[in-house]
Amino acid sequence: MPKKFIQRYLPDPSKLKTGKSLRIFGRLSQNTNLWYLNRRSAAGAFAVGLFVAFLPLPAHMLMAAGLAILLRVNLPLSVALVWITNPITITPVMLAAYKIGSVLLQHPPQPFHFEWSFEWIRSGFTTVLPPILVGSVLMGTVSAVVGYITVRTLWRQAVRKAWRERAHARQVKTVAAKQQVLTVKHDTQGKE
Repeated sequence: MPKKFIQRYLPDPSKLKTGKSLRIFGRLSQNTNLWYLNRRSAAGAFAVGLFVAFLPLPAHMLMAAGLAILLRVNLPLSVALVWITNPITITPVMLAAYKIGSVLLQHPPQPFHFEWSFEWIRSGFTTVLPPILVGSVLMGTVSAVVGYITVRTLWRQAVRKAWRERAHARQVKTVAAKQQVLTVKHDTQGKE
């Protein structure tokens, strides 16, 4: 079942509820539905976490928590998924976002050389940032939709499989009981 698989990797909700990081949301983060895991909340959490993960903005975890509270989806899962973009993966993700954004904006790729100067930051905002933003939003949207549909589909398949297995087990049990009744009947008729 996907629920058990996902819960195995999520942090303990009681520790997160009492932590300092969620105090900014006050009582909103204490809603029990935000901590419950079902098909809708898991799929929504994947969508929120994956979308926020691709945004080139600071405070990913706070944004994911805020969106999870607003959309009433699983809070820990939303926050955990933003770590798809981490210090190791951020460079290839932002490079891909820049290339995608450049193609969409029909903006020729610019040579990129980083400097710590006000002039570089000002020119970077006008040349590099728009393609990165467009590419990031597109990548986040696509990954959110794919994640949502994938989780809903996998969850549904797991539930159907469990139902089939239970139905098969009941059928086997019924057949075994009928065979036992026939055996007992046959034995009692043979003794008479």
